[in-house]
Amino acid sequence: MPYQRSAAAHCKAPPGAATLQSPLIAPSRFAVRSVHSMLDTATPPAPSSVEGDDAAAAAAKAAAHAALKLEKRLVRQVAQAIGDFGLIEDGDKVMVCVSGGKDSYAMLDVLRLLQQRNGNRFELIAVNLDQKQPGFPAHVLPGYLTKVGVPFHIETQDTYSVVKEHIPEGKTMCSLCSRLRRGILYRVADELGCTKIALGHHRDDMLQTFFLNMFFGGKLKGMPPKVQSDRGDHLIIRPLAYVAEDDLTRWAEHRQFPIIPCTLCGSQENLQRKQIGQMLRDWQQLYPGRIENMAVALRNLVPSHFMDPRQFDFKGLVPNGVQDADGDKAFDAEEFPAQAVGMLGGLPLMPR
Repeated sequence: MPYQRSAAAHCKAPPGAATLQSPLIAPSRFAVRSVHSMLDTATPPAPSSVEGDDAAAAAAKAAAHAALKLEKRLVRQVAQAIGDFGLIEDGDKVMVCVSGGKDSYAMLDVLRLLQQRNGNRFELIAVNLDQKQPGFPAHVLPGYLTKVGVPFHIETQDTYSVVKEHIPEGKTMCSLCSRLRRGILYRVADELGCTKIALGHHRDDMLQTFFLNMFFGGKLKGMPPKVQSDRGDHLIIRPLAYVAEDDLTRWAEHRQFPIIPCTLCGSQENLQRKQIGQMLRDWQQLYPGRIENMAVALRNLVPSHFMDPRQFDFKGLVPNGVQDADGDKAFDAEEFPAQAVGMLGGLPLMPR
């Protein structure tokens, strides 16, 4: 069934926006300075002393300090991901996909901070797809994005009716809905001249995907921080790759984002992903630090210690007389080096 594109709301960037003609952004350009949020709604720093203040003032100061600490952590982790994986370059026009959920709001927040702190060396445009779900508050995102001054584009496509027509009642619609949504977003990216498409998947999403593929798909496959589209003509980036979901929840509460629920379509939640998510939460509660170590593992692969001949030439392996730290230790007790909980390539994932 072909889609009929309806009139889309498109808010242009404010006059005087910088022209981006600079070379590749070096990771060092994303070094985070110890400054307060440039967002006009961020909590200002509290007074240096609370002597004589009442309990409410002391609590407010503590909350402001916690919010500033959280902001610094989010900015540092996103900047680290950008540097590690080359997610954003000078001159990029990044299409930030904003659904109305906490993750995409937070992603937009942090990318704005990095954009401002690095001299507007890349552009941002927020894009939302209004899929005509019953009860969808179409005014919320345009109102919010206008208020914070972010250029945006609202694309209206009735994919909800298409999905309802093809998916039986009570079954999850997420897979078909996602495929339809991707195709539309790729087209919109072309029309807007965007060079990157930013999605709000975070560290916990990536771990869930890894275990879903292992448990139910029979493969060791995760969710990459940077990947090309299935057609090979778009780059998808995930700036929140190092960010914990709990931190995004706390940031959303601090910023009081106008959250749009993801259950408007009435679809049943993916049971397998729900089970994996609960498993990870249980592990984190029972074994603090396990989630962080699993995230570290996604960056420390040893192909010779798996069983995939496409990744390692087992047939061609012969003794070479060179000591190998990853050689056979089958008869040794495994020893794991001490590691600070929450470290990823030298980056504190969840410093407190």
